[in-house]
Amino acid sequence: MERKDELTLLGGNTVYRQDYAPEVLESFVNKHPENDYWVRFNCPEFTSLCPITGQPDFAEIRINYLPDVKMVESKSLKLYLFSFRNHGDFHEDCVNIIMKDLIKLMDPKYIEVTGIFTPRGGISIYPYCNYGRPGTKYEELAEYRMRNHDL
Repeated sequence: MERKDELTLLGGNTVYRQDYAPEVLESFVNKHPENDYWVRFNCPEFTSLCPITGQPDFAEIRINYLPDVKMVESKSLKLYLFSFRNHGDFHEDCVNIIMKDLIKLMDPKYIEVTGIFTPRGGISIYPYCNYGRPGTKYEELAEYRMRNHDL
């Protein structure tokens, strides 16, 4: 049972980190790396803190990716996203940090992260970032999705 050795969070007591904790992310082996397919996560209860005022910011975080050899384990992703609760960063920083941490963890073929933040001061912010593996059709996909991005 190789997976039990890879995944440490499933079935155990859940410990919620009080600040940004990329080390909680865990991955497992994709059984179908030869296939291109979407994996989508939606976190409708994301919170972080404004780095200037310390006020909470609320968002829906959407993560879409095409896995290669590794995939992110969903409970670890939940705990990772929860770790932003007391973390102070601007909306744009949060989505880019999430994307970069997931690239480091999985090295996906393609990934995109969208933050749909609730209004503060009468303005909503919806940052979007993406990545496609350089020199591949996934880099072209990233360029296409960026040019044609819309919620």
